[in-house]
Amino acid sequence: MKFTVDQNLCIGCEACQGIAPEVFEFPDGTSSVKIDPVPEELQKSALAAEENCPVEAISHIL
Repeated sequence: MKFTVDQNLCIGCEACQGIAPEVFEFPDGTSSVKIDPVPEELQKSALAAEENCPVEAISHIL
């Protein structure tokens, strides 16, 4: 599964990193995906991060 973060929407709140630190990082003050594609064992936490993003900046494709 592939995840992306819309840099124009991300507010840098780090909620996604708190939920899925293995998947998301903040190198420049906004979120980016560390692993592409996201391995199956990390997909559940990445999906939870997507659901909890307050500005809906995270999306995925199968």
